[in-house]
Amino acid sequence: MAVEAADDLTYINKYKNKIISASNKLGVKPSIVAGIISRETRGGRGAGLTSDGWGDNRNAFGLMQVDKRWHTPRGQWDSQEHIEQGIGILKDCYNEVAKKFPNMPDNMKGALAAYNMGAQNMNPNNVDAHTTHGNYSSDVYARAEYYERNGY
Repeated sequence: MAVEAADDLTYINKYKNKIISASNKLGVKPSIVAGIISRETRGGRGAGLTSDGWGDNRNAFGLMQVDKRWHTPRGQWDSQEHIEQGIGILKDCYNEVAKKFPNMPDNMKGALAAYNMGAQNMNPNNVDAHTTHGNYSSDVYARAEYYERNGY
């Protein structure tokens, strides 16, 4: 995880100003956003990502892989508008998790899992149980810790 985050740093840094600006505007730690972008698209260079920003069989769009089955993607695939949309979705997940599981000790970890697979599928005792590779929130957190140490 940290190795992948380190490998992605050069690519993530291309979007650093957009990430920090969008994060500060919407009140989410930039390191978390950088962690999502690293996990979702390896900084815009992930396997299966097309040159126009589509991944997941053309169901997910942009650096943060906004799923068109649930949301209408906004902005260019690597724009601040797109990053702001992804952060907005994460914040909605946070609020939904906090409401659905008021005693969960780490709502952001739950929000990250919900960002990946939806709060309706979440087990509050094991938030990553149904996420991609069973580790989405833990992986994003590990990446975020790396990015926080590197200026995010």
